[in-house]
Amino acid sequence: MHLIWENLIKNLILHWTGDFKGLGEGEESYILPKHIWQAVGAATAASGSTTPSAYGSRVPNIATDFSLCTADMWSFWTLYLGPVLLRRRFQQPKYFKHFVRLVCLLNICLQFEITKEQIVELRTGFIQWVQDYEKIYYQYSPERLSACPLTIHALLHIADSIEACGPVWCYWAFPMERYCGKLQPALRSRRFPYAALDRFVLEDAQLTQIKFTSGLTDELSLRTPKGLVPGMFQHPSYEDFILLPARQTGELAPSLMASVVAAIGTRIDSKDLRSIRKYVKSAVVEQWAKVRCMSEGDTIWASSLKNRQGDTRDATFVRYQMLVDVNERHRQQETILDLQTFYGQLQNIILLKFQDPTARRALGLTANALDIDVLIFAAIRTCNLGPNDPNLRGLDVHFYSTLGALQIVDLNCVQCLVARVKDVDQGWAIIDRSGSLVRAVVDDDDDDD
Repeated sequence: MHLIWENLIKNLILHWTGDFKGLGEGEESYILPKHIWQAVGAATAASGSTTPSAYGSRVPNIATDFSLCTADMWSFWTLYLGPVLLRRRFQQPKYFKHFVRLVCLLNICLQFEITKEQIVELRTGFIQWVQDYEKIYYQYSPERLSACPLTIHALLHIADSIEACGPVWCYWAFPMERYCGKLQPALRSRRFPYAALDRFVLEDAQLTQIKFTSGLTDELSLRTPKGLVPGMFQHPSYEDFILLPARQTGELAPSLMASVVAAIGTRIDSKDLRSIRKYVKSAVVEQWAKVRCMSEGDTIWASSLKNRQGDTRDATFVRYQMLVDVNERHRQQETILDLQTFYGQLQNIILLKFQDPTARRALGLTANALDIDVLIFAAIRTCNLGPNDPNLRGLDVHFYSTLGALQIVDLNCVQCLVARVKDVDQGWAIIDRSGSLVRAVVDDDDDDD
């Protein structure tokens, strides 16, 4: 925390704003004009409205409220906002590329698993980054020696620490700050504060031992459980999702109905859309406002049922994956399916409950103990992605300027919630924090046995 977010990143920003120990930029030209940095700060603050709350706290205007940023905010700004907001801001691209290389190295450090090859990449990468830092900011001038604090040298030891101790998520978790936050509620006695702290630490340690020795971790948890929500809906066919109210019942709009019927026809490989429409009309049709990924995951809103409040943070954009026929435009050729990634705005969550056995058989559904089965579709307005910026190679950042066609996909295709940042070219940048942990895997084993 203190090495990167509270020191290195802040020092880089002080360099870019010309406020680092009165050094100036020397023979380089990395200082951003005041109006440019103010625009970056304003864009940072504005991005909070298009960043879901699941991604963390709003990052304030870093140009005017620099001191209000916490280490967690600097982390989010560096890894996700900075690479987008600093694009095309510097007079020379080498300064931006130098920053992006740092972000790529930090992303490797934060991976859940790190290979030996990646440790070598970190070691050589940080060596090269520090050498380039010295060329740009130190400039090998004794008068600029203060541009090389100890935190710059410490970067050279990160790879060795990971090799010795494992990935940084095992130990790089702000432990002291979190423990102090845990102790704070125990300060209930102004007369004997230390006695109150001692008692809390002792009782917490005793309770922790009872939890683990007796297998009562959940029963004795002091956290407010995220349990059942009144009016929620779950189904075994969609075990990774929970539908949350509000809920609307009734027929779908004609255009939406046609899209759903076509999606079911594709699902069961049938062109008899008239019969499929009849089965859909016989089903109970519901539209839901929210869906939550299991294991306390993201809560995603359907934009058609979301309240329009000025201070609401947008949680309607998602990443989803589908199998696409690469020979779709060549009907005479063999069907070859390829798993592709898409981004878009979730507009409707459609639940179809089929109670008619004839409809279930025709649609290939199997009834459960309640003698009903369901299909849940996500209506997503897809983002028309543009070309990626070659300067952001290595980062999972994508750009779009318009929304395209409405796609009806099975809810199981939805992967996770994504954020958006307004780009300097009046388009949008998509921020996906999930990395490789939330990706579909295609089982293409065709063995009959």
